[in-house]
Amino acid sequence: MMASLSDVENSITTSTLPYSYAPLPNGEQPAGNDRPVHSSRKTALFLVSVFLAVASLVALFAGNGPVLPKNLNTSAVPSTAGMPEKVVPLSRGVEKGVSEKSFHPLLGADNSFPWSNNMLDWQRTAFHFQPKKNWMNDPNGPVFYNGWYHLFYQYHPDAPVWGKIVWGHAVSKDLINWRHLPIAMETDEWYDEQGVWTGSATILPNGELVVLYTGSTNESVQVQNLAYPADPSDPLLIKWVKYPGNPVLVPPPGIDNKDFRDPTTAWKTPEGKWRITIGSKINKTGISLVYDTEDFKTFELLDGLLHAVPGTGMWECVDFYPISKQGENGLDTSVDGPGVKHVVKASMDDDRNDYYAIGTYDAYKGKWTPDNPTLDVGIGLRYDYGIYYASKTFYDQNKQRRVLWSWIKETDTEASDIKKGWASLMGVPRTIVLDKKTQSNIIQWPVEEINLLRTNLTVFKNVVVESGSLVPLNLPSASQLDIVAEFEVDKKTVERLNVADIAYDCAKNGGAAQRGALGPFGFSVLAHEGLAEHTPVYFYVAKGVDGNLQTFFCADQSRSSNANDVDKSIYGSIVPVLKGEKLAMRILVDHSIVESFAQEGRTCITSRVYPTKAINNNAQLFLFNNATATKVTASVNVWQMNSAHV
Repeated sequence: MMASLSDVENSITTSTLPYSYAPLPNGEQPAGNDRPVHSSRKTALFLVSVFLAVASLVALFAGNGPVLPKNLNTSAVPSTAGMPEKVVPLSRGVEKGVSEKSFHPLLGADNSFPWSNNMLDWQRTAFHFQPKKNWMNDPNGPVFYNGWYHLFYQYHPDAPVWGKIVWGHAVSKDLINWRHLPIAMETDEWYDEQGVWTGSATILPNGELVVLYTGSTNESVQVQNLAYPADPSDPLLIKWVKYPGNPVLVPPPGIDNKDFRDPTTAWKTPEGKWRITIGSKINKTGISLVYDTEDFKTFELLDGLLHAVPGTGMWECVDFYPISKQGENGLDTSVDGPGVKHVVKASMDDDRNDYYAIGTYDAYKGKWTPDNPTLDVGIGLRYDYGIYYASKTFYDQNKQRRVLWSWIKETDTEASDIKKGWASLMGVPRTIVLDKKTQSNIIQWPVEEINLLRTNLTVFKNVVVESGSLVPLNLPSASQLDIVAEFEVDKKTVERLNVADIAYDCAKNGGAAQRGALGPFGFSVLAHEGLAEHTPVYFYVAKGVDGNLQTFFCADQSRSSNANDVDKSIYGSIVPVLKGEKLAMRILVDHSIVESFAQEGRTCITSRVYPTKAINNNAQLFLFNNATATKVTASVNVWQMNSAHV
């Protein structure tokens, strides 16, 4: 049912800063920027005391995760109270031949925060897909079939940690509300005894469906297997049959037994065959092998590779699909021609980020070439500059669009996941199109169905946010929000500014505490009164010696939580802003996940945050401007978001 919208215009007055951070340990002072602040503005001076403390917190890096007691690896989740004990690091997945599946807090970090049930209960999302309990990772075989959207996913049914993986299964009519179904495929054959791993679905011309997936054998060899619905007339696809002749592919000569996984959706060749690609590596060169088939049972390995990039390591979850140069619709995976570019995406096992590049595909040679070699796969553009991995697209013939799914991992401790009984979720599904203005990147945007959850619109028009100002946006609740905003920097200030900005990097320059002439400015989401906890999402505009502007889009988790056993990284990247464009962002806040989109989706950042105070009715939303030399004008629409059926 379409949510009703009530337009409420609020008159906002910029407030002075009534808050300050607690002193840093041992009197330590954060490193700041020595740019001048207008002495006439007391609010600006006060904001320095508030924001500069952020710079002292170093983002937590990946370390090692905790050991579970043996009786917790596959048993029901306990609900223990009190202070958890400090735990010993443990790795999950790597020994079996997949990427690390545990979040590793900074080595030596105190991971004994006393999480209450109220805090942990709040973390569960309201409109992001996740199973009822236990562990989930990669999306598998997403497809629209006989009136239903199907999502299969890597699932450990016995515990909220990675283990022996099966295929979970859910269906939806709208990609937002979901019905959970029985497990689709179990680890019941020698060729997938150690795991039914990632795979893809292909719809044949007659409407039938086939699935190729990676199995980890009884000897931990990665092989490719064929499966199909037991009853193709069943729109829910409850039961599946594994081909008796499995495996249909084994690692070819020169490829390690644990470096051969994640087959793509198949597409048609000019000769009428089907073609797939599978990720692998040779030494430190990431590669994408190419196979042709006529029946999905026997395959021919092509002599060359679809693509390879030295130094990028193992390629997981490779994706390959066409995008239209001019049209706004998505394209079926087999579409090719002069009006089409092709995207190659790979999940990098070495750094666990998803990279993509746009290029040209030669269907006769089975080779793909990037348009810009300096932005090749693994060294250039990313789908998302936060927590976003093992993504998978599918062509939605129902609405003629290409839809992107991705696994969003937890970045707290296993001890917390065990206590709450679940781990991981999927990002909101996004549509993908070529950016027609730049022609050099894709545009990602939440599927239109997410708008059906919007309710109680609050409008803030032309809010002037002075340098050094913090503006509370009074809302009834701030844990489930859809925020759409435009910002304008004072043009006269930009024109007369003659001091070049220093080189800026979201992750290395102190986050929202790094003050520049033209930034940062944006929102503090999931903020607690007093800003003891808050997560800034913001723009930072840098002016170069040549007078040109460069815009960064960032998300700062360094003050997101008082707990010390969660990720507090600062994420972000450059976002292209073309002449005449206003700075625009959209933020989806859903409890412990924040998804942020700049310039209609040119740059995206997904954050996992675990506040201890800024939860339930204590979560607030603020506008802020921490620039030293300019005011900004913001126009903001904020919707409360209803909960989906998940």
